[in-house]
Amino acid sequence: MSKLDISLIAGACIVATACAAPAAAEPVKIGLVETLSGPQASSGQAYRSAVRFAVDRINQAGGWNGEPVQLLEYDNQGGPAGAADKLKAAAADGVHLIVQGASSAIGGQITEDVRKYNLRNAGKEMVYINVGAEALELTGEKCNFYHFRFASNAQVRVKALIEGMKKANALGTKVYAINQNYSWGQDMEQATVDNQKAGGYTVVAKTLHDVNRIQDFAPYVARIAASGADTVITGNWSNDLLLLMKASKAAGLKARYGTVYLDQPGNLANAGDLAQGNFVVHTFNAEAGQADAQQFVDDYRAKNGSAPVFVEPQTFFGMLMVADALKRTPPEDGKLNVNTFAKALESARIQTPMGEMSMREQDHQVQMPMVVSVVSRDAKLKVDGTDMGFTPVLLLSAHEAATPPQASCQMKRPG
Repeated sequence: MSKLDISLIAGACIVATACAAPAAAEPVKIGLVETLSGPQASSGQAYRSAVRFAVDRINQAGGWNGEPVQLLEYDNQGGPAGAADKLKAAAADGVHLIVQGASSAIGGQITEDVRKYNLRNAGKEMVYINVGAEALELTGEKCNFYHFRFASNAQVRVKALIEGMKKANALGTKVYAINQNYSWGQDMEQATVDNQKAGGYTVVAKTLHDVNRIQDFAPYVARIAASGADTVITGNWSNDLLLLMKASKAAGLKARYGTVYLDQPGNLANAGDLAQGNFVVHTFNAEAGQADAQQFVDDYRAKNGSAPVFVEPQTFFGMLMVADALKRTPPEDGKLNVNTFAKALESARIQTPMGEMSMREQDHQVQMPMVVSVVSRDAKLKVDGTDMGFTPVLLLSAHEAATPPQASCQMKRPG
């Protein structure tokens, strides 16, 4: 039995008496409010796959308080307005935990709506389980007690990426920053600028572009080529990264890419040979992991038909931390007290195949290991039907990868 299985079983039944509770007990309801249709659906569906995998494991181990955890799914259709509507539906359905990851713009809507809802509905609170919205403001000026982030942020990502590329002698001295023009992309651009001294490079040009509206990135690739950049650093994701890779391949761009989401399915296939030598900073690489990393890959593939990549590992590990907090939250009158659960989640700590993950109480920002990998034919795990994969060049522990809390987070707790 793997450590992951043990962790889930330990997180499922709180005590023997709780596991034998009457069937009339109120089940924990998890609401996935995700982008399940439209141009960005590939990302939302990846989050859904990982959440389903985690909930299945929790329920196989006994659920919570003798009842299976219920997973309800809501399609936010890729926008904040849709998310706001679906959040209302989830509240009406009695959902306790809202899970979302694709898009910081949507994450910003959800965290504010959850905060306002909880102020008006004492005793019926919800917690926002953020598994992918990485904008700094969510654990900065917008931080609140009911928001927990189980993903990193731009400062963590770029810090690790620069360190890994330097170690591989692949960074160069001229960097081009291209990102989507919203909170996450702006954070990535600023982090790229902030790390110039540590990285020993100069940002020669910066571009912020519309999100999910550009069909042809050829003009942007031409600007990158004209800048003479050695390296392009981008936080682009979903179609905006897929199409950027396609345009780079078509132009034969020589600059090296440092990315956050190059492991998104389809990117290596789109880039072809151009992908070789490009870098990604991500939360999981089985080659860099501990003994149970391959077991996690095998189990996930057996369930979902493919290995866990992109946002799936961090989502699954985040849900394991939710399970850890549930196991330490006894029922009150047969129900989950969301405030008690949230306080338990503030001290959640688990062991993953990449190392320890824990929650930082001050700003509800997860502390997690990060790995920097390079696209190579030497990688053990091939992806996208190609002969390439991701070879790890640097693994940072949660402590090594961490950046300080933002002073702008002034969290108010109930009571």
